[in-house]
Amino acid sequence: MFTVRKALAATAIGALTIVPLAACSSDDSSTTTETSSASSEAATTEATPEPAAEVPDLSNGIDTAVALDPGFLGALTTLGLTPGVVGTATLADGSIRFPITGGDVKYWEPGTVDPYVQGMIMHDGSGLSLTAGETVVELTNFDIDPGTSVLTGDVSVNGAEAAADAVLFDLDGRTLQPLATGPDNTAILQGTQVKISETAAGLLNDTFKTDAVTPGLLVGVATITVSTA
Repeated sequence: MFTVRKALAATAIGALTIVPLAACSSDDSSTTTETSSASSEAATTEATPEPAAEVPDLSNGIDTAVALDPGFLGALTTLGLTPGVVGTATLADGSIRFPITGGDVKYWEPGTVDPYVQGMIMHDGSGLSLTAGETVVELTNFDIDPGTSVLTGDVSVNGAEAAADAVLFDLDGRTLQPLATGPDNTAILQGTQVKISETAAGLLNDTFKTDAVTPGLLVGVATITVSTA
């Protein structure tokens, strides 16, 4: 059954770009070592309360899908680039899907911990390819960090590593829609915008000998589907 706690947990997974609020702090002081130590422990407890929801293992998570923006597809066409998939990713009906393979997420009430969404959503063994002539760039092994609102991954050019664990996409969740329930005990969050990072723009421009790939270019809108069973 889909419970409120599971809803909070799924919200933590999808709330990729909520601006973190400052953690609570304590102004208590003491003139004795014993009291000072006790105050420090109390402050730590206050600043880091138990999370409101936690998903310790995302290996049963379904996938992250990105509906590719027409402007992004148009830019690829202008540059002579053909998008494709790597590994277990799929591309159909204008959306590219990356299976969630692991990770964990904790969610606190806003204002109690900074950042109040922490963890990692992993997509090992899948990715996006961009091809122009004999040059193939592969962006793979995506990790979403909800605490920093970035997506990192590996980059290869014609099979040779060009970058590892690089910030490839920036995530903007201001257009995130309310949590919805899906079939087969799933929770669905849709609306996070995926944009080309400055690092990725530089790598693509250098590889394809252009300056047309700009940081902030909208790649598409993400839909995260997570198993709540």
